[in-house]
Amino acid sequence: MTTTLPLPYRIATAIAPHVASLASASARDVLRARRESAAALAGWATACRDRSRPLVVVHAASAGELRQAEPVIRRLRQRQPEWQLVATYFSPSALLVARQLEVDVTGYFPWDTVAGVTAFLEALEPTAMVWCKHDLWPAAAIAARSRGVRLGMIAATVRPGSRRLRWPARTLLEPAYATLGLVGAVSEEDASALSRLGVAPDRIEIAGDPRYDAVLERLDGNTQPPERASTLVAGSTWAADEDVLLAAFRQVLEQRPSSRLVLVPHRPSPSGWKRIRRRAAALGLPEPVLPEDAAPEDALLVSQEVGSLAFDYAQGTIAYVGGGYRRGGLHSVLEPAALGRPVLAGPEARDSRDARLLNQAEALEYLPRRRGAAVLEAWWVNWARDTAWRTRAGRAARRVVEEGQGAADRCATLIERLVET
Repeated sequence: MTTTLPLPYRIATAIAPHVASLASASARDVLRARRESAAALAGWATACRDRSRPLVVVHAASAGELRQAEPVIRRLRQRQPEWQLVATYFSPSALLVARQLEVDVTGYFPWDTVAGVTAFLEALEPTAMVWCKHDLWPAAAIAARSRGVRLGMIAATVRPGSRRLRWPARTLLEPAYATLGLVGAVSEEDASALSRLGVAPDRIEIAGDPRYDAVLERLDGNTQPPERASTLVAGSTWAADEDVLLAAFRQVLEQRPSSRLVLVPHRPSPSGWKRIRRRAAALGLPEPVLPEDAAPEDALLVSQEVGSLAFDYAQGTIAYVGGGYRRGGLHSVLEPAALGRPVLAGPEARDSRDARLLNQAEALEYLPRRRGAAVLEAWWVNWARDTAWRTRAGRAARRVVEEGQGAADRCATLIERLVET
């Protein structure tokens, strides 16, 4: 394995934990959690691993990807009760989601080093490992394949212009992608890109995106709009989004004083709260309040909760999805769409397949990079005033999500075939 991967990569992955330990106290906490997780996984394997039963590891980078894999895991648990299932993740953001999964054990995926990967594989002895969407680690994939572990990927996608398609990432990743035995691509475009990354074309199938199943199953029964027609919920926002939203909100309030803006920052923090408060004051906007403390007359709400965004969208009649002013940073547009809400997003949303489908259905509108606040104001006011127009857009959004159903079943079947090969 060490002769396959470039020396700079092996050096970088070896020193990464040590560099991270110098970054901050929170980074050191995560490193400690990783060590504890490795010990816990090994302990579970010693006490509970039944070598006579298949064990499948499903890996996702963070909370969103793990939520994407959730309906697939649920189907595997129902259809293959004799299997042992392990869910792993790399980002601490996935901890809350991991606790809700129907698996035998969860934990951090190891750093992509010889020692970390070897310890992980020797402890669990997996039958198969399946990556969700991406986050394919070269050393882990190559080491697992050399041990006879069957490797696959579901919800596989490659963003247009992805760095994975260019040197040096492509050169590094090609041997890893070549190890994959079965891949469920989201679309034909993704299948083509995956073959360029090294996956054998005859191992790629178009299976769709299980995120559509995930959001519908999670949000079932939460589609009724609130009474206040002018409420916009902005989810997973960054500073660039918030600047546009607050500037637009000032103008909206002049036309519709009963309007409300609910901000759900991507990373809630005291510093972020202070920034929003300062910006709101500079614009002459009302003082922000926490949703749990809000009175009916409060206009600007700023959530500090983590993990409830999908349900937060139900508070509004219009949704704004954050990250569209960042390259590759758009959050999921499917959650508000599944609730039947028309959606607004920044200019980089054009890179998102989900956003493009919603836009084609006239259920999502892109904001421009310049004069975004003015365009946002116009859409906000028009959708608030015209109930029929807003309702049509919301129903179109819901239809797009419903038409994407079925991928979870196809992905579960793909994993079953992978294990049986």
